[in-house]
Amino acid sequence: MIIEPKIRNNVCLTAHPAGCAAQVEKQIDYVKKTGTFTGPRTALIIGASNGYGLASRIVAAFACGAATIGVSYEKPGSEKRTGTAGWHNNTAFEKAAYEAGLSAWSINGDAFTQEIKEEALALVRKKMGKVDLIIYSIASPRRIDPATGELYSTVIKPVGRAFTAKMVDFENGTVVHTTSEPATKEEIRATVKVMGGEDWDLWIRTMLDNDLLAETATTIAFSYIGPEITAPIYRNGTIGLAKKHLEETAKNLDRLLSAGGGRALVSVNKALVTRASAVIPAVPLYIALLYQVMKKKEIHEGCIEQMYRLFRDFLYADRPLPLDMEGRIRLDDYEIRQDVQDEVLELWRRVNSENIEELSDIQGFRDEFLRHHGFGMAGVDYAADVEVNGI
Repeated sequence: MIIEPKIRNNVCLTAHPAGCAAQVEKQIDYVKKTGTFTGPRTALIIGASNGYGLASRIVAAFACGAATIGVSYEKPGSEKRTGTAGWHNNTAFEKAAYEAGLSAWSINGDAFTQEIKEEALALVRKKMGKVDLIIYSIASPRRIDPATGELYSTVIKPVGRAFTAKMVDFENGTVVHTTSEPATKEEIRATVKVMGGEDWDLWIRTMLDNDLLAETATTIAFSYIGPEITAPIYRNGTIGLAKKHLEETAKNLDRLLSAGGGRALVSVNKALVTRASAVIPAVPLYIALLYQVMKKKEIHEGCIEQMYRLFRDFLYADRPLPLDMEGRIRLDDYEIRQDVQDEVLELWRRVNSENIEELSDIQGFRDEFLRHHGFGMAGVDYAADVEVNGI
């Protein structure tokens, strides 16, 4: 099959196996060149196939030498479909890990279910004994509550009042105003059930009940705050309420784990191009402007740079862990700098369809979005016929 990107409504429907392998290898090369350090010996990454989850697995393995188990829910290719990017990412990571002499196993299935938790428990027990680090990095549109069987779906909406803001179609650069209506109470509740901390809590308590956590184990989940521009749709919206629940869960889990020397943390990361962020109103345009400013100031980081800094300078640094007033790690420290935000806000006021290519890094947004699906990678022959089930 000759594979080309197919994008509809800011969602890419195809993925290139060789391109995905190339972008995984690029992240591994970054880690190798930047250097190794002492970190976890064993790591379980829940949501390991893309973005921050994949990057944290790469850092744990190739910077720290950790044995890793990755849990994700991806689809292989078929005669008619290319398979998901995450499927090809997992394949490429495991191949690279084995070639480097690193232990790596992957579980494909719905992390919200008890069945997948049991499968992970059995694999940890057989291959690792106990886990030093658990990364929780799930971004899902829906979840079935394992206790009740009820299906909950995520919505990306403001809370309390409608939100009107600029939105960009990143393919053609058209900037329009879009209005999102406020969420209902049931939509808010459902989004928190999917994207909040409930499932993270279940994972950690299940691991504890089965005596599979090392005494000094660390668990960490990822959050985002963002600027005032996106606050109504993000931090003060349904997703933001879910993230606040996640952060409260971290505090509860930290109290639980600290008695034995462990810890639970939240890292507030910077805005990045992901499959999820590409469809949130206002966020793609904000990211394109942010990239323009941060790249000019030479302080831009992608997923792998963020996760490398998280591990080396925070989680496994030989110094007291610096936290904000809410007890969170702040990897968005460069993004929220006043000089950065002042420049982004000024560009936001001025940007439109006519000047977006000049004022923003919309091309960088497009390139990064495509790279997440294996397109636009140097050295890959995109005219070649490829096997969708492998590399």
